[in-house]
Amino acid sequence: MTSRTPSAAKPRAVLATLLVQSNTVVSTHTLIDELWGAGPPRTATTTLQVYVSQLRKALLEDTGESATETGTVQPLLTRPPGYLMRVAPEELDLAVFESLRAEGRAAYGRHEYEAASQALSRALGLWTGSALSGIPHGPSLETSAIRLNELRAEVLEQRISADLRLGLHQELVGELMALAHEHPLRETLHCHLMVALYRSGRQSDALRVYHQARRSLVDELGVEPGPVLSRLQERILASDPSLTWHAEPERRLVPVGGSDDRPADGSTGGSRNGFAGHGRDAGPPVWLPPAVAEFTGREDQLAFGERLLAGDPPGRNKVLVLSGRAGAGKTALAVRLAHDANALFPDGRVLVTLRDADGRAVEPRTAMATLLRRLRGPQTTGADSGAEPLPSSETELAELLHRRTEGRKMLVILDDAVSEAQVRPVLSAVPDSTVILTSRQVLGALESVRHLTLDVLSTREAEALLTACGGRRMRDDPEAVGEIVRFCGRLPLALRVAAAGLTARPHWTAAGLAQRLRDERTRLTALTLGDLDVRRTLLTAYHDVDEEARRAFRILALAALPDFAPWSGTALLATDPVEAERLTEELVQAHLLETRRRPGRLAPVRYRFHPLLRSLALEVLAQESPQEGPEAVERLCRAFLILARHADAQLAPGRERLTYEAEPLPAISPEEAVGNAPLRWFQEESAGLSEAVRQAHAAGLWSLCCSLASATAGYYEAGALWDEWQATHDLALDAARQSGDVHAEAVILRSLGDLAWQRHQTSLAIERYRLAWRLFTRHGDRVAAGRCLSAEADALLAMGQVARAGRAYARALSVSRLVSDARSTADSLRGLALVAQREGRHEDALARLEECESAARSAGDHRWTEYARRTASALRMALATGQSAAASSIPLEVRPGVWLFHPSQPAQRAA
Repeated sequence: MTSRTPSAAKPRAVLATLLVQSNTVVSTHTLIDELWGAGPPRTATTTLQVYVSQLRKALLEDTGESATETGTVQPLLTRPPGYLMRVAPEELDLAVFESLRAEGRAAYGRHEYEAASQALSRALGLWTGSALSGIPHGPSLETSAIRLNELRAEVLEQRISADLRLGLHQELVGELMALAHEHPLRETLHCHLMVALYRSGRQSDALRVYHQARRSLVDELGVEPGPVLSRLQERILASDPSLTWHAEPERRLVPVGGSDDRPADGSTGGSRNGFAGHGRDAGPPVWLPPAVAEFTGREDQLAFGERLLAGDPPGRNKVLVLSGRAGAGKTALAVRLAHDANALFPDGRVLVTLRDADGRAVEPRTAMATLLRRLRGPQTTGADSGAEPLPSSETELAELLHRRTEGRKMLVILDDAVSEAQVRPVLSAVPDSTVILTSRQVLGALESVRHLTLDVLSTREAEALLTACGGRRMRDDPEAVGEIVRFCGRLPLALRVAAAGLTARPHWTAAGLAQRLRDERTRLTALTLGDLDVRRTLLTAYHDVDEEARRAFRILALAALPDFAPWSGTALLATDPVEAERLTEELVQAHLLETRRRPGRLAPVRYRFHPLLRSLALEVLAQESPQEGPEAVERLCRAFLILARHADAQLAPGRERLTYEAEPLPAISPEEAVGNAPLRWFQEESAGLSEAVRQAHAAGLWSLCCSLASATAGYYEAGALWDEWQATHDLALDAARQSGDVHAEAVILRSLGDLAWQRHQTSLAIERYRLAWRLFTRHGDRVAAGRCLSAEADALLAMGQVARAGRAYARALSVSRLVSDARSTADSLRGLALVAQREGRHEDALARLEECESAARSAGDHRWTEYARRTASALRMALATGQSAAASSIPLEVRPGVWLFHPSQPAQRAA
């Protein structure tokens, strides 16, 4: 997948279906059938439109610029009766594959086997796994996957045939053995393997392959080998001379990967590594710690550093700043670069640490004095060395250091710098030296330097490091390795401590270590071994910033996972947006917080914590300012509620929502955060909303929990997010009952009834609607009680009980007119129109729809007004074409955007 590929399964299935049938219109019904089969949800059409909208946005998310600015044309088009994905042949791997396949087949037919092998190999190189793997298959994609996998196998077999004709039989044996084992019933592969073995002088092995293939065919399918495979066995037994490959003119084969002229062990000459002292003839000063064992990954960063160290003339100041969070491996990378660059710096390589044993920053003059002593070398230390004492002032130290390094090819590592002010005097004193500077801060104010930021390792690199350091027990349990990598957040220091902890305890298992790391509250404690302490390392970075930033670090850890928008920081910190941005950016500069660029989003920059830093922040919050936690959580949940209500009012105007009385948050502006894009806001904040409901419930904020869940129901219904709907409303129902809030319990129960109806659990839906009706009636809310009657009628209609549904709609209409609720009146009239349509009373249905449209207009509800007009138009069209019988059984749009795809047969008219 690319960065633009949707992560959710169903949007991926839509994208795959459109790409497999690119430049062809794919109907809406085909896509719905692909996604849901015979049981689509009632919101299938609306949900499909949401998926298409998400895909269109993702397809234009290349650079964060608008399509107009970049000249990008939207490739996903609406074309009746569905959608068309417009793709140029060179943009789609499938089209390139088929083109290369045709090219290879044509070359093979012309006996141009070299060209055929190259084209077919390029075609196979486009594959990364089975066709459409990782995507749920409906009927269309399943057929496509079978076809494509068969085409791939055909291309592979023809490429092998071309290679055999080129005399590459010995090179093919290993590959063919693996393929024959993977595909024991493909006789062509067994034929190719037998020929390759026979031509390699292994006649007996070739015959053994035949017998293994025959056994597989007989055992699996109960059939004997086909005539081609059987005839080949006979020819091998007879040592048929035509099977022998006749050598062509000599060809030079270029090995894959190549090699260079360096020694196999990677050495570059003599070494003077380590802190150990040298004799009087030791040569230039080398004061470096040993290179880290099992150094893993960082290939790109190593290459960048090597280019900088080797590229510029020695007379020019070269400074590389390696920045990154604590534990990212900055010092390890700097030392590795220094060891590998010994030939480039014949006058010495020296590391100086810029913190003392307690983690405090050393003064610039102390750093320069240390550097001067190390440049003297061990031969000039001691009481009888005769060395002159070093000056005490910073200016004199700088002058002396300048004289000692002038014109010399030296590498200086200034490790763990705290600020620009600390390193500027040292850098000024060594203008002819190359300097690698490591820091947890970005140090962006330094002039004429190159910056390289170290992030965490990739998943592949992290797993490789863990298994290299953890030994056999790690290698034998890849599932536990994956968990440990995730819990450590791919931070090199944490991975090394975890591996060392396992190695030091022979009675532990990798799975047991993963279990100990699973609890976020005790994770940092588990990542401690002797003087290896991840918590202590991270705390040093925490103490580097001022108290104001430390408070922000603690409180922002309460933000919803996985990341948060700037407005969340504003709410949590109880400040204005400008000040909140200043504090969050200060934490970013200190690598205590991360940014995620999201071009084209409502919040184009979002923030998140590394998991171990979040654990630390929650720890210090509980230790240093526990009283701030509950208040910050309430502010965050209130901000979510304000914005969710604003978005929901645009998405589903007129929908019933719980009220929540609290002081406003003037710094939170719904117009700025949501604007006129309610669906986009919900999509971007969906995970945070669910987390906010859980936080409110955990904090005992019962009313806030109920109101938050209520504000999300419209989005969950529109997006068919059944699991999120269920999880948040289960918590809200418990919250309502904990607080004894009868009205909130009724609202949540009615919403859960809607969810059950969407999931085709009609009996459960009716049960919840009736319980909600009783609670609303007890509470005196006749409007909401009447809406429960309409909802129950919808469930009855879905069950085919049209007459009972009609009576329920009629009761609901009486209640809504009695309380003068235009919105409920429109809802009830809509239901009566559907009943009339099902019973074949089309004129009555049209009359009811006209009344529904009028009531919706009175309520100011544009969405329902358009729904009534749209439904009436569809019915009139069916009647105008003489399809009166069909008009009674066409799919029903029972509510705006909610469809009943398998309605009951036309019912008898209600008595």
